Amino acid sequence: MKQLSQIFGLALVLVSFAVYSDESDTSSEASPLDQIAQGIIARIAEVRPDLPIISVTASPLAGFYDAVLPGGQILHFTADAKYFFAGDLYEVADVGLVNVTEKSRKGARKQILDQLDESEMLVFSPPKGLVKATVTVFTDIDCSYCRKLHQEIPDMNRLGIAVRYLAYPRSGVDSESYDKYVSAWCADNPKIALTRAKNGQSIDDRTCENPVAAQYELGGEFGVNSTPSIIHEDGTLVPGYLPADRLAESLGILDPASE
Repeated sequence: MKQLSQIFGLALVLVSFAVYSDESDTSSEASPLDQIAQGIIARIAEVRPDLPIISVTASPLAGFYDAVLPGGQILHFTADAKYFFAGDLYEVADVGLVNVTEKSRKGARKQILDQLDESEMLVFSPPKGLVKATVTVFTDIDCSYCRKLHQEIPDMNRLGIAVRYLAYPRSGVDSESYDKYVSAWCADNPKIALTRAKNGQSIDDRTCENPVAAQYELGGEFGVNSTPSIIHEDGTLVPGYLPADRLAESLGILDPASE
């Protein structure tokens, strides 16, 4: 099974216009941008070796360069790597405020989604041919709003929404919630077992080779810090519970005026 964190790192590389890492070309032919990126990476490695930089790109903000960290956080550096600031960069556009940093993160998430294997998820889907949209949800068995969202699955399927679950036991690996998800994954019928567990019913303790820990790690790389966290097909992350009709509206498959 692929390490999902490695997939995330690859995705960040793919969405960058020009990516530079500690393996960048150190020859005399390196471009000025490449040299700046190498300088930023080297400086951070010197003072904070525990702070790995996945990529460095030119920023839309003149004179700055964006360094991407695991988890999707972006630091905005000056060219000499002497100063940086953390936080999202916004553009004041004609349509309003545009979160430029989130657009980059969204692109990275989409790259990940395109590479994930559905065989390593628990998928609740409408009948073949009736799927209008797909969401990928980081879920915890014990959180109340995860359970509430799960009760909406029949309505979501009726509206044409397929739901793909990734595990995110908020208490961490080896917690009781983690063990429950592993038991559900390893059950003879994982979807039935997951539904029972989310309904507060007991399920048989099981163990087997499973992707739960890797998916939990992936959630951290995505920047997930609450459950449920709903990821649209374009990489948009929506934290928290949404009822089926509002989710369908956000996906553009239900007109609010038709309700």
